Amino acid sequence: MITRTARFITDSLAPAYLVIAVLLAIGWHSTQSLTGVGWGLLAALFCGGIPFAVILLGVRLGKWTDKHVRIRQQRAVPLTAAMASVLAGLFLLRLLDAPREVFALVVAMLAGLVLTLLVTYWWKVSVHTAVAAGTVVVLIVAYGPALAALAPVLAAVGWSRVALHDHTPAQVLGGAALGSLAAGVIFTLLR
Repeated sequence: MITRTARFITDSLAPAYLVIAVLLAIGWHSTQSLTGVGWGLLAALFCGGIPFAVILLGVRLGKWTDKHVRIRQQRAVPLTAAMASVLAGLFLLRLLDAPREVFALVVAMLAGLVLTLLVTYWWKVSVHTAVAAGTVVVLIVAYGPALAALAPVLAAVGWSRVALHDHTPAQVLGGAALGSLAAGVIFTLLR
């Protein structure tokens, strides 16, 4: 039962899904209209959709063990591909004059990816908790402190990663710190 619950949380709150959800929420917040949601969808394609498709293709081709890329040594290529996709998205968002908040969030995501890649060369940080923490921080910054009520979601993601033996508690806390820092500083400064 514990393993099934942990797997459900890990899969349901996977980084790609959280990235897409937070971009839609910030897209809405940026314009208070469906136009903003459209901007969020465009950003989500480059920040969540394409990177996740690259990972799934790599799994299908046998390059990576699974969609969560559990083996640290396998993470450099999908993280680099994600950064390339996010950079392409940033270029397009700038070219099309996207709302400032959407652009700021994508820059924060790029910063988080860069930090994650750097850490990955010597340590296996939890990308799940990095993205979950970044998502919670961004939503608090944009929508207000009431969304601190989402903190149990972050705790659940961290618990699931440890329960599945995919990360140690230190790797989960490191991911949460990395994601909070990138999102909190970059998004706050640029929005």
